[in-house]
Amino acid sequence: MDTVPTGETIGEAVRVAGRAPSLHNTQPWRWSFDGQIMRLFSVPERMLPATDTSGRQMLLSCGIALDHFRVAMAAAGWRSNITRFPDPNRRVHLATVSFQRADLVTDADLTRADAISRRHTDRRPFLAPPAWNDVEAVLRASFSPADAALDVLADDSRPALAHAARAGAAIRRYDAGYQAELHWWTGHDFAGEGVPAQALPSPQDHRRVSIDRSFPAFPDSSPEPGTEVDHSMVLVLTTDSGSPEETLRCGEIVSTLLLECTLLGLATCPLTNLTEIPRGRAAIGELTGRAGKPQILIRAGTVANRPQEEPMTPRLPLAEILETTTTAMPSEPPTAGGTDTAEQATGRAAGEM
Repeated sequence: MDTVPTGETIGEAVRVAGRAPSLHNTQPWRWSFDGQIMRLFSVPERMLPATDTSGRQMLLSCGIALDHFRVAMAAAGWRSNITRFPDPNRRVHLATVSFQRADLVTDADLTRADAISRRHTDRRPFLAPPAWNDVEAVLRASFSPADAALDVLADDSRPALAHAARAGAAIRRYDAGYQAELHWWTGHDFAGEGVPAQALPSPQDHRRVSIDRSFPAFPDSSPEPGTEVDHSMVLVLTTDSGSPEETLRCGEIVSTLLLECTLLGLATCPLTNLTEIPRGRAAIGELTGRAGKPQILIRAGTVANRPQEEPMTPRLPLAEILETTTTAMPSEPPTAGGTDTAEQATGRAAGEM
């Protein structure tokens, strides 16, 4: 019996992990496999400095990809042993993964991996999910509360969130760097990256989802009729300090929640516009009553009178996110950037996504 996974197994798991959501679909991750050990690196060259000033969203995105990879490997019959930030002097090296054969591949392993290919970010207004108490119990049981706190915001919190979202959009209206990043990465895709216009909300839908990011309006946004207002449940994940270690682990929890919601038949939309600026984080903290760092919001619900299926956003080809080597440790992360720049970008306090 093989003691390590084959290159084909690794390649397929990395391809599946690449379906992880990231800020404007920047996909800021690189993988390196030496035949025995897998290593995950962040790619600060794909960080958006005006939107993600500290690299926090980059770490969250990489955490989601890391958990997606673990899920894909479990479905292939391998258990992943993950060491996070193994080198304190090389902070772009986010995780090292070793493997052992699983005694059993369960139905849960297979269905969770299948959920990765079915999940997508849905920016339309949602109906309130049915049997929410049961759903919430499943979500809370899916991760350790020591890693992050989960709050579900009540409907009466929506006006405060909407006000904070509008205020944030107003603050950034004249932020040239933010606007340049937003317009460059949304409304089209370049060779597997960026958010195509068909994945953006129509102007009508944006007005009905009052807490979403303000995207540019494109002529091909295909506005749809309807008057429904968003009644999604709004989940908030908060960590104690927002350190890089906590943020990476929080990203793994985001993966778990998104996949569990998908398995339960719910549409989801991760939101980070409110946690990118101090005013938004303060508003969230007042609603949750927590003193820690709000990391991310997730809308969860069902879509009214419209098909759940939406076109999948593109992803980078496998050759651009996976490097295979024969050495025990690559001398540099598989990226074109220098190590010093990467470490400085990732090492700043992970404070704003």
